[in-house]
Amino acid sequence: MRDVTGPRILLVDDEAMVLEVLCRYLEREGYAVATAADGAAALAAYDEHHPDLVLLDLMLPGVDGLEVLRRIRTDGAPPVIVLSAKGEEADRVVGLELGADDYVTKPFSPREVVARVRAVLRRAATPVPAPAEPVLRFGDLAIDGARREVRRDGRTVPLTRREYDLLSALASRPGRVLTRLQLLETVWDTSWSGSAGTVNVHMRRLREKIEHDPSAPRHLTTVWGVGYRFDP
Repeated sequence: MRDVTGPRILLVDDEAMVLEVLCRYLEREGYAVATAADGAAALAAYDEHHPDLVLLDLMLPGVDGLEVLRRIRTDGAPPVIVLSAKGEEADRVVGLELGADDYVTKPFSPREVVARVRAVLRRAATPVPAPAEPVLRFGDLAIDGARREVRRDGRTVPLTRREYDLLSALASRPGRVLTRLQLLETVWDTSWSGSAGTVNVHMRRLREKIEHDPSAPRHLTTVWGVGYRFDP
């Protein structure tokens, strides 16, 4: 990684040409880039460089990309953009469920990847505003906007940044239906070009964490054909 003052990017891909081209484009934009060609090297580089964002290919030799994502996706971990081939749709969904912030499908334009990196970093630097009330309480569920912390039955619920922002966007407007497009624009980014199905993936994961019975949610209600509503 060159001595550059810009954000640090960890680029992980087993294709030498992809590493070379993306590294050149990212460095041209002022990013400091570290590269890895397999899962073990990616984990070592992650521990060494403490990147601000990870660009992660899923099909890696040895430790695969999903396992790398599982290991680094802890509370406070940096944003992750998944790089995936068209035939890996199931893996992309799993990646989103594990907390990936975006994905780019191969083959891709290097300029598109740079634009996604810029958008995700901008979004990470300006999270969804905290609710006006310091702590929102709904029965056994408490949402602490100042700490960006959620508790259920007095226990902290480990949420990814996206999951927290999604819950906050809905809970700060109790009883109001938000469409998937509105949630994409609020929680992700207006320039994000992924599918609205991404919201469904994150909502399912969020329900598993905060609802006592995810199959019959008490708070996170689906309004069929429209979007979602938070019921206090």
